Amino acid sequence: MAGAKGYSSYRGRGPRWKILLAVVLVVVIAVALSVVYLGEHVVYSADGRRQIVLPWQREERDAPPDGEEEDPDQPDVSVTVQEPEEQEPREIAAGSLPAKALTAADWTAWSGETENKDFNAVAVRLKTSNGTIYFNFTGAVSGAVETELDTASTLSALTSREGLHTIASVACLQDFKAANADVEGRGQKNTGGYIFYDGNNSQWLDPSKPAAREYLCGLAAEIAALGVDEILVTDLSYPTEGKVHKIDYNGDGPIEENLAQLLRELRAVLEPLGVTLSVELPESVVSLGFDEISGQKLSVIAPLVDRVYSVTAADRIEALSSAVAAVSESTVFVPELPAGTPTEQLTGMFLLLPAEG
Repeated sequence: MAGAKGYSSYRGRGPRWKILLAVVLVVVIAVALSVVYLGEHVVYSADGRRQIVLPWQREERDAPPDGEEEDPDQPDVSVTVQEPEEQEPREIAAGSLPAKALTAADWTAWSGETENKDFNAVAVRLKTSNGTIYFNFTGAVSGAVETELDTASTLSALTSREGLHTIASVACLQDFKAANADVEGRGQKNTGGYIFYDGNNSQWLDPSKPAAREYLCGLAAEIAALGVDEILVTDLSYPTEGKVHKIDYNGDGPIEENLAQLLRELRAVLEPLGVTLSVELPESVVSLGFDEISGQKLSVIAPLVDRVYSVTAADRIEALSSAVAAVSESTVFVPELPAGTPTEQLTGMFLLLPAEG
């Protein structure tokens, strides 16, 4: 009898291959999942053999029963990550270039000398105690700048040399050119109201005057822009020769504070630029602590600078280093040694002075 219209009442079995295909797919999927799962639990023994350790087996290995020793074939393996040790900065071993407008010939001759091969730093004089400036300082007074045609390019080559620490030596307050150019604003006066002449007939800047400090800070900023690593300030003092009792100190405050204020302002200029600020002091000031005439007081100056330099002999280094450390633990003492001093046995920083003549 016929079924409903359009449909057959017979429902036979589907093709057998479809059933087999479904079974195969299920098996493949199961195997793939097993491989992925077991792959997460593959470990290697000490001799390099692979084995599968399931989570419940791992717990048993991690915590063996009391009184039982762990399997010697499964040693504990721990990984230690060793942080790289911070390397101490290399001690500065510095030589000195001639005190003159630098030329390429000067630099080539100096760097080519055998005795200069071991230096990793060099000092170059950029301002002398008579006020002469050996680079193109835009704020210089008339007649102060002396340069050669290749001075700028030579200074650039010097400061950009890889691995070379460059020190700019700068005479600070002894400066008859800048003092005479503006006696009222910058010059050190005597009690009579005139420019003060020291025992060498030279004139000085007055550190108590803002214009004098501004001039020196502007100079330091432009030297830093040359790319030097360190500025070594010399002549940071009041005059010590001549009729010093007639010096007008421009106030009743302690004169060492005037020097300290200049250093604070210099540091404010140089510190953001990453330039080291150093000062040269007489050996007597470092060892005794104070010079009432010059206004140099070690306990005031040392904490304001990174390094204190002093012309001395090798056998005095330890004592002077201790004197500086006693007033400022963060300040380093650097000896300035005469040219020709044997340096093989020196262990700390040093600056070898240029040969005379």
